[in-house]
Amino acid sequence: MKLILFIIAWVLLPALLPAAPLKGVVVDAETGEELIGVAIALKDNPGKGTTTGLDGSFVIDVPPGTVLVCRYVGYQTVEHMHDGREERQIISLQPARIEVGEIVVYGYRVNHTETGARSIEKTSMNIMNVMSAKAIEISPDMTVANVVQRISGVTVERNSSGDGQYAVLRGMDKRYNYTLVNGVKIPSPDNKNRFVPLDIFPSELLDRLEVTKAPTADMEGDAVGGVVNMVMKDAPAKRQVTANLSTGYNALFLYRDFYSFDTKAVDGKSPYERYGESYPAKPRDFSKEVLLMKSKNAPPNLFAGFSYGDRLFENRLGIMLAGSYQNSYRGSNSLYYAHSTATSDASNLPVLTGQNDRTYSERQIRYGLHAKSDYHFSTRHKLQWYNAYMDFTNAQVRDNANTDLSIGYNPLQGDYNVSFDTRFRVNRQQIFNTTLKGIHLFAGDRLKIDWSAVYSNAFGKTPDNSSVYTVTTVRNHVRNPVSVVTLGGAERRWERNTDEDKAVYLNAGYALNAGKAEIDLSAGGLYRDKQRTNFFNQYDFRPYDESKPEGMQNNLIKGTDWNNYSEISFMVFTPYGAVGNPLNYDAFEKIAAGYVQAKLSAHRLQTIAGMRVEKTRQGYFLRYPAGGVPNDGEQVYTDYLPSIHIKYSLFPDNNMRLCYYKSINRPSFFEIVPYRIINEDYTEMGNPDLKHTIAHNVDIRYEYFPKPSEQFMVGLFYKKLKDPIEYGMISQGQGTFYMPSNFGDADNYGIEIDVMKYFRSLGLKANYTFTRSNITTDKMENYENPDAFSSEKISIRNVAQIRPLSGQAKHVANLSLLYKNTEKGCDGQLSLSYTGDRLYAVSRYLDNDTWQGGFLQMDVSLEKRFKSAWSIFVKAVNLLNTPMVLYLKKQNPANHAVEGYEDYKNGTLVRRDYYGRNLQAGCRIRF
Repeated sequence: MKLILFIIAWVLLPALLPAAPLKGVVVDAETGEELIGVAIALKDNPGKGTTTGLDGSFVIDVPPGTVLVCRYVGYQTVEHMHDGREERQIISLQPARIEVGEIVVYGYRVNHTETGARSIEKTSMNIMNVMSAKAIEISPDMTVANVVQRISGVTVERNSSGDGQYAVLRGMDKRYNYTLVNGVKIPSPDNKNRFVPLDIFPSELLDRLEVTKAPTADMEGDAVGGVVNMVMKDAPAKRQVTANLSTGYNALFLYRDFYSFDTKAVDGKSPYERYGESYPAKPRDFSKEVLLMKSKNAPPNLFAGFSYGDRLFENRLGIMLAGSYQNSYRGSNSLYYAHSTATSDASNLPVLTGQNDRTYSERQIRYGLHAKSDYHFSTRHKLQWYNAYMDFTNAQVRDNANTDLSIGYNPLQGDYNVSFDTRFRVNRQQIFNTTLKGIHLFAGDRLKIDWSAVYSNAFGKTPDNSSVYTVTTVRNHVRNPVSVVTLGGAERRWERNTDEDKAVYLNAGYALNAGKAEIDLSAGGLYRDKQRTNFFNQYDFRPYDESKPEGMQNNLIKGTDWNNYSEISFMVFTPYGAVGNPLNYDAFEKIAAGYVQAKLSAHRLQTIAGMRVEKTRQGYFLRYPAGGVPNDGEQVYTDYLPSIHIKYSLFPDNNMRLCYYKSINRPSFFEIVPYRIINEDYTEMGNPDLKHTIAHNVDIRYEYFPKPSEQFMVGLFYKKLKDPIEYGMISQGQGTFYMPSNFGDADNYGIEIDVMKYFRSLGLKANYTFTRSNITTDKMENYENPDAFSSEKISIRNVAQIRPLSGQAKHVANLSLLYKNTEKGCDGQLSLSYTGDRLYAVSRYLDNDTWQGGFLQMDVSLEKRFKSAWSIFVKAVNLLNTPMVLYLKKQNPANHAVEGYEDYKNGTLVRRDYYGRNLQAGCRIRF
């Protein structure tokens, strides 16, 4: 009887005792890192529980004796009994173990969390910043280009729809950094350059995003600004399936129509390619449906994603399959003022010559496919195979109305001339990468050898890029009928390029014990063969009316002879095309590199030093050389790139870093081709004598990690650049050309501050970067020459001017406020991103450079999770609808005579683009 009463009392006692709040924190048993989002439930009542907050802590009202069950992805499940103590209790979770066969055991580390990202930053020998998959998931960003702008010292160069496209690191132009996928360099689909557009990559495929700002000798040396590494999702410890579906709108198209055309009517090949070089193209060879402009209001966006990961065959084989689809409608309303520099006096003031009112409508379709697998032969031998395919199609209609402000312009009388040009363009970019990698351990795990065989292909094409030109006049405020331009009524061009990379990597490392110190010796190398082909062809058209004797007419009137561009009759003015364009070229680049490196670890001090050698052979072949230029050429050079990184742990959670590294930047493929392209405002020319850039880089950074998911960092950086490559107006002989050149030496330096702090349900992420650079270049200046004849008093002279590097912003800041209610399953983020004024384009005239005004963007994301594994989310981007503004710092009072014109910052407004707000809502399931 006593035994029965005792058992009843033991069972009922916890229920009879008053519930007391249990306060605790859940940590990684091996590292002590707080774990965010750990599910904690009562063993006897699984429906009741909580989850850990942003700082790993939790609070739950349960009586003493209650058993809690703690579950977290990538960790072993743990049971913990409330012992009645009032002080905060610590619950430790062991990382999950993967048993392969019967005897082999592997550890599994979770790096896609914020805690994992901070751990990588803390333990790495590189100076780097990491953004985790979890941070990416709850952010408002849909592409890698928009994600990367949240990292300290990083700004983005935007495309015509306002989305980020290229990363600019520490004020260094996009050309000064390179992009990796899982540590492997990938080619670019750009037809002229080597930098990779990051907007082609959907952000949901990432496990984390790493930005390395000070590479070591085992990394490729062309990283003056830094390296962007996209680490794709890896196979989980156990089966995991996720899916998401969402829709939304761009608010821009709630107020105006979205314009489109039939992209299926676009012919992928020009008549030259279809029928041969001797075939004269006829009007029937060109589809009129491409010129049929359509419109609709507020088309919906669609986004979807799926991933599946598992381990099979007794956990020897891990697989991860993921896919992403994005169909979005973007655009902008743009005002652009064409301008020149006054030459009639010595004022050098900007003069407005044309006002362009433009609308952009873009349908962007992104596909992303990702397959990653690994196979463990044993504890010491593993193979990894990675495949990725990225596809980005952008169908754009640009409608432009240009008011001539120089000839016949009289706003008071209501007289002016207007020309229109409408462009129908579809651009498709594809990147494919397959990488086979082996990792092998020998000699008691002291010797490590890894190798990679890589094949990559980047493809870009813009087929049947069509433009139609029309004109009208306004007299006494009355607009005359619109007619087709006689000389230059339309043009259609075909462009495509292929960039094929074949590369092999080999690395070997050996670990030594030297008393209390550890020494790691490593060496390795790579060989890459890059082949590029480029094709260009263009056909020009004139309006034609067979019913009229003279045939070619300039009075094909809108409303009388045609209503839509597809109804205009054209004759082919250049029936054989224009394949003689210098954009028809082949290029190659062969790089052989090797390095040796040594790492010393002694108590609190870690030092890694190395030497890298890279030999570059880069050249081109012009298929149709013109003007007596050679049809081929090449550059060959070898660089020795030393580096040293020192990390000293002042305390267990404090690091002081000091590093030096030497790096380079190679010319782009097309820059060294001796081409000439006559544009509307200037002639563009290549530079076969262009030198590659050499940079000496120094970094100092202090790091403090008060908690595993928190950080405070402050760093200084300095870069000395020899022969930096920038574009500018260069005088050669009797002409002036826009061309890439080496503008002497440059300095770039600054400070970075990074803060991350969590308070239970609230979190703060903030970073600020101050950057300053200077380079001296020669500019042209008009001046009064007292020695000249009276009719030639205004002369031109060259003046040296100190200016910042192109693309460099002095002030860059990011602020994110986070909210996480673990009990209600709610996440929220408010993000602000600011980029200060920066030099946009270099002018040939003194003090007439084009600047981009400061840009402030505010975004919001919210997510609500349910216990059924479902969640719903909302994302809103560009809530402030901040315009992108280009301006000149000089002001000309005479420009105020232009109707509707307004100055900007006491200077001259050049361009102002509004992109509209983007709203998205959807659901996600994970099990």
